[in-house]
Amino acid sequence: MIDLLAGVRWQLARTDAGSIVDPGDLPADLDWIDAVVPGTVASALDDALPEVNPDDHDWWFVAEVSTAGHLGACVRFDGIATRAQIWIDGVHRRTVTSMFVPETIDLTGCGPTVRIAVHIESIAARLKSRRPRGRWRSSLIASQGLRHERTTMLGRAPVYGPLPVPVGLWRPVTMTATPEIRRRELSTVMNGTDGIVVLRAELESPGVARILISDTMSEIHTVDLGSVERIDSVLTLPDVELWWPHTHGLPRTYRVDLELDGTVHPMGVVGFRTVELDRTAGGAQLVVNGREVFCRGGTWTPLDPVRLWSPEADLRNALEQLRSAGLNMVRVVGTLVYEQPEFWSLCAELGIMVWQDLMFGTIDPPTDEDFTASVTRELDALADTVAANPSLMVLSGGSETQQQPTMLGLTADGQHMSLLENLVPEFLADRLPTVAFVTSSPSSVEGELHTHVGDGIAHYFGVGGYLRPLSDIRTAGVRFAAECLAFAVPPERASVESFFGSAAVAGHHPDWKAAVPRDRGSSWDFEDVRDHYVRTIFGVDPHSIRRDDVELYLDYGRAATVEAFTEAFGHWRRASSGCGGALVLSLRDTVPGAGWGIIDTAGVPKAPFYALARASSPVALLLSDNGLDGYAVELVNDGPPLSGTLRVVLHAARGSQEFEQAVSIEANASLELTVDSVVGTFTDANHAYRFGRRTYSAITVLFLDGSGIEVTRTTALVGTQSRQNTVGLTAEVVETDSATWELTLCSEWAAQYVCVDIDGFEASDSWFHLAPNEPRTVTLAGNGASAPRGHVRALNSVERASVAPKS
Repeated sequence: MIDLLAGVRWQLARTDAGSIVDPGDLPADLDWIDAVVPGTVASALDDALPEVNPDDHDWWFVAEVSTAGHLGACVRFDGIATRAQIWIDGVHRRTVTSMFVPETIDLTGCGPTVRIAVHIESIAARLKSRRPRGRWRSSLIASQGLRHERTTMLGRAPVYGPLPVPVGLWRPVTMTATPEIRRRELSTVMNGTDGIVVLRAELESPGVARILISDTMSEIHTVDLGSVERIDSVLTLPDVELWWPHTHGLPRTYRVDLELDGTVHPMGVVGFRTVELDRTAGGAQLVVNGREVFCRGGTWTPLDPVRLWSPEADLRNALEQLRSAGLNMVRVVGTLVYEQPEFWSLCAELGIMVWQDLMFGTIDPPTDEDFTASVTRELDALADTVAANPSLMVLSGGSETQQQPTMLGLTADGQHMSLLENLVPEFLADRLPTVAFVTSSPSSVEGELHTHVGDGIAHYFGVGGYLRPLSDIRTAGVRFAAECLAFAVPPERASVESFFGSAAVAGHHPDWKAAVPRDRGSSWDFEDVRDHYVRTIFGVDPHSIRRDDVELYLDYGRAATVEAFTEAFGHWRRASSGCGGALVLSLRDTVPGAGWGIIDTAGVPKAPFYALARASSPVALLLSDNGLDGYAVELVNDGPPLSGTLRVVLHAARGSQEFEQAVSIEANASLELTVDSVVGTFTDANHAYRFGRRTYSAITVLFLDGSGIEVTRTTALVGTQSRQNTVGLTAEVVETDSATWELTLCSEWAAQYVCVDIDGFEASDSWFHLAPNEPRTVTLAGNGASAPRGHVRALNSVERASVAPKS
């Protein structure tokens, strides 16, 4: 269908709040600038106007477009932030009260040229009016009146960094001839092994219709409906192939089309799966297609948090990066925005599960009729996008919606919210019956204390914000962490230099500190948190190190986050932990710097990304120091049954010793062994008994498949590692094709947290331990324009190893 607004010039102007309400009164000398739609005021302003707070002013978006001779046409606004008036040819046509609800306007009877004017009203001016107060105050935002507005907290909550508030046409605006299909609903459900497709549609006029359901290879199902004006069809596909998260199987999808009078109209892509969130005994275990799934991933942030719209190619790259790391779930957080349709289609294609919060966070939602009606339309709009999408697993009533009143001391009776208790469950039963529901994130199963991390859905920051020792990970009893492990994670060296010019700004400069997350009103920030763990894990004073060697200071910070991630996911993914999943806060930074993200704003992985990837692989080895019981190793398998060999290598000063044991593991299962049982005797490999000097410096465990090919490995260093002049680190690089190289590393002594630092190339692994005289090969992927040049360094070594191809 032709979009008449494609390529049309949009212009933007600013007026004082409330000064002009009719586009006919706009002065001729008003300063206009070009605007990109979809986009926001901030993305359009750039340097065109002095720095302003978009909430403080009114804004006008204007465009003129030819109707190209169409007798009937309509214009659709997929999202306007936030309160706005829509004018067509000088006539007021619609009032917008929510940035999350699309608006469609019939243009029948308009002339050959249509002038569209969108007047966006100042929220700051609106917040000055007196409205009913909530039962509690939100600690996330300063303006408590925002509870009445259906808008994002992005730009309004300081924890997300110095971002502008989103104001404007943040979602596409399209103008088309009056569509033949005015309204459509598509959903799926399983009935035993059969897939059920439900298609409802309202047609502009009667037509001969046919439904086509096909896979990527061929048409598999056709239903002739004859001449109809309305479609309400239920189709059964026998023995369908199921959609699986990529870690557990193939994400199988099918395409649904409606042929109307010979013209094919795409209805959408669907998939078939069953979902259950097992909440028994205070747990939270996601069960997909009858199989328990350990969910690992993180909270999603918009790739462009200013424009709030990303090209599909950028979304694909970002999601494929997560998929390649073994992550299988993202959570769209209730204080941000709903994602664009391309995000959903890509998650379905790539086998990435989605936990979707409704856009509520920490506030007391109003109960008046207008607010409820707006939320109802918002829910319908969400369902129109996701109802048939198999990647949607969980829908939550918002972020910290129940935690906030709990932390403020309100009793259970004072926390009742009709929105969560009535409106949303009724909506789910009607539009999304196959999606699991939790009242909010976090939320308790067995009591009203939604802060308890061992009951239901937790936000776990015992390790992180609350400075608990790493041992708290084992004792806290987390059942599912919908957020966890908040640190101010430094970007890698090259990114720091790109963002700030040098590392000299780290820890003190205002430009650096602006990106460091801080809870509103707190006297500390999350860089203080990271420094605490540097001190407790490595026994050094981070502030003293920063004075002398800021690069080393950042490396200690990176290593501390890797240590925390390794310890946390190494425990949570174990079958015995009782944990059903963990999502880090967060996947990607919103601004350049040391944010919560494990990926920086340029898309470059930070140190803990690699630790999470190692623990998240569909086949993974988890090595745990169990004190006097020695090392335990757990082989976790999300895929089909495996057989092979478990190899344990103990590294001592006089050389290494290898021990092997044949193992078999069922599908979607884990196998736990002790290192001593593989060795066949007591070893004190972790030096827990301390009988004399330490015997071993490192331990490596590998799993080899039936052909003897390495599938996965893990290495632990024994005892405290002192920093020395050299550990004998070497690096050799060999080209495998025009864009890929292999880097082989070796170390004469144990090398702690080896970092592969090569500009322009992304390493398949980094920030890992290297055992003595045990070569490790990683892949370097670049753009093929140049050969890799850089260095490899270890935290416990002053000397670095240079990387350059042999001449």
